[in-house]
Amino acid sequence: MDTIIQLFQPSVILFMILGSVLGLFIGALPGLTATMGVAVLTPLTFWLEPADGLAMLIAIYCTAIFAGDIPAILVNTPGTPASVVTTFDGYKLTQKGKEGIALGINAIYSGLGGLVSVLFLIVASVPISRFALSFGPAEYFSLAVFGLSIMISVASKSIIKGLISGFIGLFIITIGLDPIMNIPRFTYGYPPLLEGFSFIPVMIGLFGLGEVFSQMLGKKENIKVEKRKVGRIIPTKAERKEVRRPFLVSSVLATFIGAIPGAGGDIASMISWNQNKNMSKGKKKEEYGNGSLGGVTSATVSNNAVIGGAFTTMMTLGLPGDAVTAILIGSLMMYGLDPGPALFTDNIEMVHLIFGLLIIANILVIVIGLLGSNLFSRIMLIKQEIIWVAIIIFCVIGSYAINNSYFDVWVMVIAGIAGFLFKKLDIPLGPLILALILGPMAESNFRRALVISQGDGMMIFLTSPIALILLTVAAVSIVIPIIRKLKAKESL
Repeated sequence: MDTIIQLFQPSVILFMILGSVLGLFIGALPGLTATMGVAVLTPLTFWLEPADGLAMLIAIYCTAIFAGDIPAILVNTPGTPASVVTTFDGYKLTQKGKEGIALGINAIYSGLGGLVSVLFLIVASVPISRFALSFGPAEYFSLAVFGLSIMISVASKSIIKGLISGFIGLFIITIGLDPIMNIPRFTYGYPPLLEGFSFIPVMIGLFGLGEVFSQMLGKKENIKVEKRKVGRIIPTKAERKEVRRPFLVSSVLATFIGAIPGAGGDIASMISWNQNKNMSKGKKKEEYGNGSLGGVTSATVSNNAVIGGAFTTMMTLGLPGDAVTAILIGSLMMYGLDPGPALFTDNIEMVHLIFGLLIIANILVIVIGLLGSNLFSRIMLIKQEIIWVAIIIFCVIGSYAINNSYFDVWVMVIAGIAGFLFKKLDIPLGPLILALILGPMAESNFRRALVISQGDGMMIFLTSPIALILLTVAAVSIVIPIIRKLKAKESL
């Protein structure tokens, strides 16, 4: 009852609506992403009550993912990386004069897919968290290694570049005071480095400023957007029947894929789209890629259904399911909350609040999507230069506001340059970000496990069944991509 009262506080509803509006702009403007939006705006929520701040961030996340499909449908340009698969059928429907139906399906089934995944979160999170309570240092170290290995193997086209990114992140977390002995490392007598690098300024730089640099210095794409009224947006009974199976299949697949660390909406939507295509027959199968209602449903459902799965992993194990939940882990920590099994024992009211916020956010996706379909093309008319200036201002303010430190601003700028260079060199940011989050967890628990082993050394990781399984899966997840690439080279 207390959670329900808190959910419907005027301030929570206000910031939920504000977050939904911001998420709509962020997702609908090509080049901006949900990750960038949450990273840049997270520091601005630290002045708010935790419920208000989380309401805003969760609404941005859910709405931006949905809104990324809008330019994919209208102008064949994905608003976020997760929206790439929507271009396969969405724009073809627009060319056929069915953009209204495509936008309607996006709004309705994105929200419903998100709600299905939240149901999974509510049902599965408590049993998973109870199981995780039995973890000791050896198990937590193995879990951190597992998370790092999955991100490297999934997020990178090149396993070498993934490893480079991950090791850079691991080096960064060694700067500052040793977590066990409290001895300075790589500080060179410079006091601000004693506390290491703050996570949020690094995130803001990599995803916010880095993206702006990339767009400013890259080839400018002229996207033609016309003001026009869309037609019918509510699917007919026959159309709802046609998309029923793609909706159900994609909701289940994407929820489980979202629970895998590093497997975001782009991977989930591709797998779901391909699976539904294979399950179709005859003419319906041929329509995939040529304006299929089932195809656009598969893609749009998957994008938002990933969210519940990603939150499940984040809240129960402390592992980010995707880049956005990685930032949200940092946000929860700033609020004094510790993602992982302890969250369900020490802050169960906050857990219930997050459940409720996710439900409301996905309902708002449906409402905003249906009410605003005629306004979406106008959002994309905003000049890129105005967006760049606004993002840079938010980056500077946000990074300074965390600790009132100019040092954090310089950290953000350096991270922005690094983000730009990573993008130019096609080095994935995912492994680096996960290393920043899981590196301290891996190091501290590795050393605690060695102390507990009382001289047995590495045997403590081999005698624990859970630790052994996690380390084995981590090794396999790195080795298999290497073997596949070697075989591919041999076949050429």
